[in-house]
Amino acid sequence: MRIECKIDGRERGFELDPTLSLRELLVRNGNLCVRDSDDGEGFCGSDTVLVDGTPVYANLMLAGEVDGREVRTPAGLGEPGKLSYVQQALIDAGVVQSAYNSPATALLLTWLLENEPNPTREQVKDALSGIYIRDASYENYYLAVKLACELRDKGGYESKIAPDYRPELSYVGKPGSKVDGPQLVRGERAFVEDFVDPDACHLVMLRSPYASAYINSIDASAAEALPGVVAVITCFNCPDITYMQAGQGNPEPSPHDTRLFNHKVRFVGDRVAAVIAETKEIAREACGLISVDYQVLDPVFSVEEAMAEGAPRVHDGIVEYGVGAPEDLDEYNKDAGDEREGKVFYPFPLRADIHRNIAASNKGGIGDVERGFAEADAIVDETYRTTNVQQAPLEPHLCYAKMEGGRLQVYASTQVPYHVRRIVSWVCGLPQNKIHVVKTRVGGGYGSKQDILVEDVCAYAAYATHRPVYYRHTRAEELVAASARHPMRVRVKMGAKKDGSITAIFMEVRANTGAYGNHCLTVPMNSCSKVLPLFKVDNMAYDLITYYSNKLQPGAYQGYGTPKGSYGIMMAMAQLAERLGIDFKDMAVKNHVETGYRLEILKGLGEGREGNVVPVGSCGLDECIRRGCEMIEWGKREESDDPDWKIGKGFAMIMQGSGLPGLDHAEAICKLETDGTVILNSGGADIGTGLDTISTKVAAEILHLPLELVSVISGDTDSAAFDTGSYASSGTFFSGNASVDAARKLARGIIAEAALQMGEDEADLELRYPGEVHSTRTDATLSYGDLSHACCAGDGRGQVVAHGSFITTANAIPYGAHFAQVAVNVRTGQVKVQKYYALQDAGTPINPELAQCQMYGAALKSIGHTLYEDMTIDEKGRPLRTTLTDYGVPMIFEQPDDFKAVMVDVNDADGPFGAKSISEIACNGAAPAIGNAIHDACGVWMRSWPMTPEKVLRELGRI
Repeated sequence: MRIECKIDGRERGFELDPTLSLRELLVRNGNLCVRDSDDGEGFCGSDTVLVDGTPVYANLMLAGEVDGREVRTPAGLGEPGKLSYVQQALIDAGVVQSAYNSPATALLLTWLLENEPNPTREQVKDALSGIYIRDASYENYYLAVKLACELRDKGGYESKIAPDYRPELSYVGKPGSKVDGPQLVRGERAFVEDFVDPDACHLVMLRSPYASAYINSIDASAAEALPGVVAVITCFNCPDITYMQAGQGNPEPSPHDTRLFNHKVRFVGDRVAAVIAETKEIAREACGLISVDYQVLDPVFSVEEAMAEGAPRVHDGIVEYGVGAPEDLDEYNKDAGDEREGKVFYPFPLRADIHRNIAASNKGGIGDVERGFAEADAIVDETYRTTNVQQAPLEPHLCYAKMEGGRLQVYASTQVPYHVRRIVSWVCGLPQNKIHVVKTRVGGGYGSKQDILVEDVCAYAAYATHRPVYYRHTRAEELVAASARHPMRVRVKMGAKKDGSITAIFMEVRANTGAYGNHCLTVPMNSCSKVLPLFKVDNMAYDLITYYSNKLQPGAYQGYGTPKGSYGIMMAMAQLAERLGIDFKDMAVKNHVETGYRLEILKGLGEGREGNVVPVGSCGLDECIRRGCEMIEWGKREESDDPDWKIGKGFAMIMQGSGLPGLDHAEAICKLETDGTVILNSGGADIGTGLDTISTKVAAEILHLPLELVSVISGDTDSAAFDTGSYASSGTFFSGNASVDAARKLARGIIAEAALQMGEDEADLELRYPGEVHSTRTDATLSYGDLSHACCAGDGRGQVVAHGSFITTANAIPYGAHFAQVAVNVRTGQVKVQKYYALQDAGTPINPELAQCQMYGAALKSIGHTLYEDMTIDEKGRPLRTTLTDYGVPMIFEQPDDFKAVMVDVNDADGPFGAKSISEIACNGAAPAIGNAIHDACGVWMRSWPMTPEKVLRELGRI
């Protein structure tokens, strides 16, 4: 059928099937910015367009329906090379972060402002009700609309965007446009899917219907015979390489316990076969033609089932060690099961015992906890439980790989490009110099894209077939086969004297790592290592064990174990305070650490090796608590007009880290170009948080250049030097410090070269804006352009280039206090968060507006986890929530009525220009703050999340 329509003001004609979606028509027209986040479910809004001036989801409209009509897409906003006022306001408000649906949001808000020039807050809320935001939350979208109106009407801003820090500096600590903001808000080519060649094959995965089963045989002959099928990869023809999918340091603190395809499937959704075909439709059809003979086994799902005597073993093969093998290993391996189990390789000992389903364990402490409990006047001993919750990024896991010039090119949406390269190297048997990983923009990660869940199989498929291969999770696969939070059972025993002094703390953690051991030591360790160091208590101990099960595989998630430990320990302390008859706030203030306190507890809390014992550095915790109490009017009882609603307040003090001192490593290369501009090649991976902007700002600050004269190329394994990646809150602290080091070395190199060219002493030279060397002795100047041109001339000494790197054993610990006011309906069990205040010791926020939005986004995610998000499975391990509608992430109407993110100014001695991490810590406060507020409201203690209405009513004795 011939379809004639107008798209962004241009008349267009298409010959195509009218039953295709409007989005497919638009993609054929080159409108990449109309994206698919939900497989046409109509939930996320990334595919929003206007048809005859009305917003619609392009996935839910047929192409034939736009015949003779006008379609407006985000690509039609602004002018060539110039942003619209709405696009600019979104960037300046800090909401353009991972940005997968930023173009759609810009279009919707443009439509709103064209119809309501000065919209109310409720009208903004209504306009964004169909847009899913996971990264920045919704609060600063109200600010963005206000800024857009000011920019439209007055040509500039009157409203304050975010606080300013460090008045002596030009860029650092000042709100400023995100360097990749224009590219992202326009919807230009940025994400993996935008680099896929037209001749690419498609990979579709056949997944296990069983939670535990051996694969006896696979008959793929019918699938292979289907025209258009290129290859079928199974456990019978894939490399016999055992590895792990957690993108961590090497050697990793996780067991190598999987192959590309295993002979034993260990959860519903586990890989069985990959079909590579000319089209996605052919690949899907071929999957249905594969015959698999399974030998179904008994599964275990919970920690209690996994630890039971005689429980089925999730892994029952041969165990090997890189170093530190136990003396009885040969005897141990005599009890191995079927050869189809494969093997488990431990790079170093993790105190594991797969015969008892133990993937890893650790215990330790300081002082004498039994003596501490004996000295206590009151003791609380409670157990808290958490469930699987999902990162749910808008952009699902995806990868594009191809062979080019004898090298494997991998386009990846990843937080860890160098770890992707290493693991792909293992799987394919290629040296790393033959693999080029290109980290594209990341449309949401939150830890999930620290795990190598698609890159391994996609890259191997491209290498094995020598065909370009594209692989993208469906949303159902994202919820079934991607990583999630580790469920945990956290027991906290805490004792204190009558004056509130805590005498002893014991934490017992039992974690569920699911089918494979990704992060099986480090996540549970974080539940202790990012919680116990909050307290100046002489007697503390921990005991953690992580169990395998046949649930879907957990992995890295923002907060990385800390939210679970924070939930348990803060709830226990609040209960202990009540038992002693003292104010929870007073007890927190009495027992929290301050600058100079030596953190002895860190010695045993390293990631597979002894941790670094350091004193507390900068610490704004006391101010966070004091200011938060003032804001929420701590101690003032709020009353509702409706007797069914009871109102309460709670808070939690929290901490995190800034990378992994002693383990992380970041590098950068800074080059002075021949016109005096600078290119900085950073190994860091910007995942939407603004790391590239941080690198740009610190380089411009040090080199006294306008921001636009500094360009950052990041996360490309060919152009940059090594970086462990963006995880564990390491981006700003490690990658940012590497950029600082490179820029400072370049500055010294410029001074040294200028001294030679100008005939001056280095001591008399300084760098000054807008990019020149100035002599304080003679007042002579030399521009960077002239200097660099001379360096690269026929008689020059060569381009001025500097290589920076950063390692440290110092901690730059961010602290905070999150406050919640909730209303609880004692008749229905409903919990509504009325107020939520996140206060955090932020060091120097280099990008204040972006940092503030990251706090909002992390807090709202955690409110969702606390109240309703849950990855439920049935009795056979089958996930029951395979759409975002069923899973239930918070949307704009679930946001607290009064939502504030406050950054407390503390200048850290070790961070770049005093900066610390900011976003990950913001995941740690919601569960305990809301849990304690529920108790304050109606008197019940919530000991598991999500804190659903049913659980509230059960605790109230109503059901």
